[in-house]
Amino acid sequence: MAFSKVHPLTLNGGDPGILRGDAITGERFYSGQFAQAEWDGLWTKIWHIAGRIAEIPEPGDYLVHSFMRESVLCVRQDDGSIRAFHNVCGHRGQRLVWNSASTETFTCPYHGWVWGKDGVLKSIPDPDTFSRGNPCGTLKLKELRCDLWGGFVWYTMDEHAQSLTQFLEPMPELFRGYPMESAVRVAWYRVELQTNWKFATDNFSESYHTRTAHPQVPPWIDQDHWNARLEVYPKGHGRTVHPMRPSLRDRPPANVTHPFDVLLRDWGLDPQSYPDYETKALQGWRDVKAAKRRLWREKGYVHYANMDDEQLTDSLHTVFFPNVTISFLPDNLILFRTEPHATDPEKCYFDLWCMAFPVHGQAEVESIMAGRRPLREAACEHRVFDQGRGLSELTGQIVFQDMMLAEGQQLGMHSRGYQDATLSDQEVRVRFFHEVLNDWLAGRPR
Repeated sequence: MAFSKVHPLTLNGGDPGILRGDAITGERFYSGQFAQAEWDGLWTKIWHIAGRIAEIPEPGDYLVHSFMRESVLCVRQDDGSIRAFHNVCGHRGQRLVWNSASTETFTCPYHGWVWGKDGVLKSIPDPDTFSRGNPCGTLKLKELRCDLWGGFVWYTMDEHAQSLTQFLEPMPELFRGYPMESAVRVAWYRVELQTNWKFATDNFSESYHTRTAHPQVPPWIDQDHWNARLEVYPKGHGRTVHPMRPSLRDRPPANVTHPFDVLLRDWGLDPQSYPDYETKALQGWRDVKAAKRRLWREKGYVHYANMDDEQLTDSLHTVFFPNVTISFLPDNLILFRTEPHATDPEKCYFDLWCMAFPVHGQAEVESIMAGRRPLREAACEHRVFDQGRGLSELTGQIVFQDMMLAEGQQLGMHSRGYQDATLSDQEVRVRFFHEVLNDWLAGRPR
């Protein structure tokens, strides 16, 4: 195996020379007019994740994805394909269903119109009263374009949008070594936050905050900026690649068991065999790569089969423009997504999906963001964050710490003391995101 190669579309996410210099002003985070521009120029144009393919394995199984005031059905067909429809009756506009489930037909709760899973109207009460002719068999639910990637079902409201592959470029190529379809969602939260949706994309587009906000991270993911690879791509996607080894400028107390020692032992390596801390961090990290290449099959880590050396041991924290972030870790995928509130630009919904790759013999997994979990699909838990009180079981987790910062950041956007961000070179991707967003709102999608 080899290390990941730099993709030819890659821009240096640490180079401010790639920026125009568009200001990141406060009203972008609270203005109703700006939120409307996002609806018109962004949300109705991009590709959205409706859910996991694994949620709808059989014909008639369907996902409901409600986004602001829209709602979409993604339905498994008899031929195995998945089709997407607006979740609204073609008679008088009543919403058909509210939650994901399984059915052969969708019956409108208002007047009893029955639609097939293929979107075609099947039956109606009193068809003889339609003087223009019985609409059954000819009237259809409005269909949307639907596609699959990464174990996710995607759709777009724009019939003229670029293909999903084009929209995601070059991410499918970069992550083809991960069997994303096999990942099991072991924790699933949807959390209401008092902040604009862009807080999360800004936050996940830099690691400059990690040492301050997440002091538990450097002992197991090296946050030294000189060891990070900052990548950004023309369409607005980007990633930060960190070695999953101890930072050399963060030394734990001598009496504390180091998390890296646990990893070394898991792969048959003796932490005491290294002469000093620096050698253990650097050479131990290389030794883990070699051990994983040598032992993955017998230890049941079948998802390693097509991963390269970097993917076997490192953290590839990746933002998919505009509102999805996935942390690609050797044994976990962690998805974060923010979606705007339907009427209040100072609120959003924060989705946390903790996914783990099955390993032979393991009935439980460490989900990183949500603690120890059984290796099985979890149900969605709806929460109101309420300054942490509504999600107290995740206190101390990285994502909890991020959410605790959200409300203060949102309030700061209203302050006369804030006019534009003053960014380090580690935060170039933050301004780049806003510049790509500006292009979409100006009718120039990347």
